[in-house]
Amino acid sequence: MTASSTKGAAKPASTRAKPANKAESAADWVDGRLGLYTLAKSNLRKIFPDHWSFMLGEICLYTFIIIILTGVYLTLFFNPSMGEVVYHGSYAPLDGIRMSEAYASTLRISFEVRGGLLIRQIHHWAAIVFVAAMLVHMMRVFFTGAFRKPREINWLFGFLLLFLGMFDGFMGYSLPDDLLSGTGVRFMEGAVLAVPLVGTYLQMFLYGGEFPGTDIVPRFFTIHVLLIPGIMLGLLVAHLILVFYHKHTQWAGPGKTEKNVVGMPLMPVYMAKAGGFFFLVFGIISACSAIATVNPIWAYGPYRPDQVSTDAQPDWYMGFSEGLIRIMPGWEIGLWGHTLNLGVFVPLMVFPLVLVAIAVYPFIESWVTGDKREHHILDRPRNAPVRTGLGAAWISLYLVLLIGGGNDLLATHLHLSLNDITYFVRVGFFVVPVITFFVTKRWCLGLQRRDKDKVLHGRETGVIKRLPHGEFVEVHAQLPAAKLHTYTAHEQPQPLELPAEFDENGVKRKVGVIAKTRAKLSQGFYGEGTQIPKPTAEEHHEITSGHGHH
Repeated sequence: MTASSTKGAAKPASTRAKPANKAESAADWVDGRLGLYTLAKSNLRKIFPDHWSFMLGEICLYTFIIIILTGVYLTLFFNPSMGEVVYHGSYAPLDGIRMSEAYASTLRISFEVRGGLLIRQIHHWAAIVFVAAMLVHMMRVFFTGAFRKPREINWLFGFLLLFLGMFDGFMGYSLPDDLLSGTGVRFMEGAVLAVPLVGTYLQMFLYGGEFPGTDIVPRFFTIHVLLIPGIMLGLLVAHLILVFYHKHTQWAGPGKTEKNVVGMPLMPVYMAKAGGFFFLVFGIISACSAIATVNPIWAYGPYRPDQVSTDAQPDWYMGFSEGLIRIMPGWEIGLWGHTLNLGVFVPLMVFPLVLVAIAVYPFIESWVTGDKREHHILDRPRNAPVRTGLGAAWISLYLVLLIGGGNDLLATHLHLSLNDITYFVRVGFFVVPVITFFVTKRWCLGLQRRDKDKVLHGRETGVIKRLPHGEFVEVHAQLPAAKLHTYTAHEQPQPLELPAEFDENGVKRKVGVIAKTRAKLSQGFYGEGTQIPKPTAEEHHEITSGHGHH
């Protein structure tokens, strides 16, 4: 064929269907440049398991979205300035009172901006629910062992989201510059000043001068609106990407293995349910905001350094640190002409240490147990008694310190002695977590024995049968196969053991302190008294074949 004849030949017709409308044509144009069809095909049919506990993470996501949406609205009207003005707004009880522009603008949002008070309430309630959902979600991950390989990094992302959410909430509730939040900011100043050597420098840098300064609200505003939310958004995206990459964990059951996921596809089933759940969460938070007022700043008045609100309390998620400060004796040490305020400094050290212990726990458990395998099947909390006991002990410690953080309110409302409550919390700080650990561990072992009894003897039916020789017995019904699988699917690892004292040549081995400590801790995790042996197939067959089974 010549060049001229090739030039005039007709082009082969395309077999691809033409776009049905302009939207599909636009989608084709974008796909040709970004490859969205391939990306959607590989991810939108991803399988997610179905269990109510997995919705806790969704509540975290949805409340974060609500916080962002309402926060954008509030920034349009809020003035983050500590410049003084005389109020002449619509709230008559404060007319003619000198206050900061931040407080005045918050009053204007609450009483003059259409829907402003409702948006403020939704924003604050969503922040409270977000931190609560994050804490409960992380406890679900902790108690079920969902933090194990390959999800240790995702656990760190979740911890950072919780940590940043707590401090962003503190900064957000400090922005109105009312008497309650101003007391909290003064409390933080005292904590900063308790830092040895550099405390005064940090205080001057943060506040821009002597307390209260003129820069703290603008700086908090920048951190609260831009810095921390930006970091949290990046962590959230990374968290979700890893959830997709590692695939979702699932509970043990028939057909479920470490290599598959049994559930519903992301599109359309899961997305439809998730969308409905988002509006349900939004609706409940809106209802709470319309019914129950939180942070009524007009009732407190503007902040003045010479006044303290009588019932000054932080949001519940900062009660842990508040309780540490209140129960610590006011000890001081004088060194080289300087005073070290142990009454504030010691709690400041304990608070981050507890948080760091939570963050690094997955790595500690992996090191103690020697487990380096991937895990996609969740543990039932009862089958990990030591881990469950440690989690329950931490929760009990938090609750004890929460009581300490509100000791004044408990004293006034329940007509108790403030000193008695403080001494109770001081003792409870050391005693309650230990008691909780052993009680929880025993409880888990009891539930394991109950599961074993159900597997071997079946469940109680409530039907009483009289045998020919006159004995009355209760009829037990055999468990279905799915239940039997659930009760027996868990592993029971053995503790690590130290090598023999002498090697094959009769030479004494050198065992370091770290190896001995690891073996002791492993014995505490999986040794005697930490798990009830699972029923074997032989035991089950012997009992169900008629020997001793009714």
